[in-house]
Amino acid sequence: MDAIDKLLAQLQTEYKEVQPEQQQSKSATAKSFIPPSPKSASFIDNLLAEVQADFAQQDVALELKRQQELEQERIRQEQLKVKQLEALKVQAKEWLAKVDPLSSEGLWFERFAESYSSKLEAAIEYLRNND
Repeated sequence: MDAIDKLLAQLQTEYKEVQPEQQQSKSATAKSFIPPSPKSASFIDNLLAEVQADFAQQDVALELKRQQELEQERIRQEQLKVKQLEALKVQAKEWLAKVDPLSSEGLWFERFAESYSSKLEAAIEYLRNND
């Protein structure tokens, strides 16, 4: 009987050692299922709000950059049109100097130019439409 008592005492000792470990793991598991405290939830909300604000700021910056690029392109296109108009003016002056006013083209052009404020303007329009 003494051997049985020793074995029983040993089992009780082992059981007592194992039982606190099981309770700790159960409490750790239970803690993982407990929702975060309101303090940590507000921290997460604040962090989320900061991230959203950063994205919004990046979106605004990208939109501003896109608008600036569009404005630069519009200005570049207008400058190109001005250069083309200047080149057309040069061509129109040369054409006006070369055209014989008594030729059929010259007579036709005289009638065509009547609806314009100047012969240069008419010549520019004529060359623009015939190129």
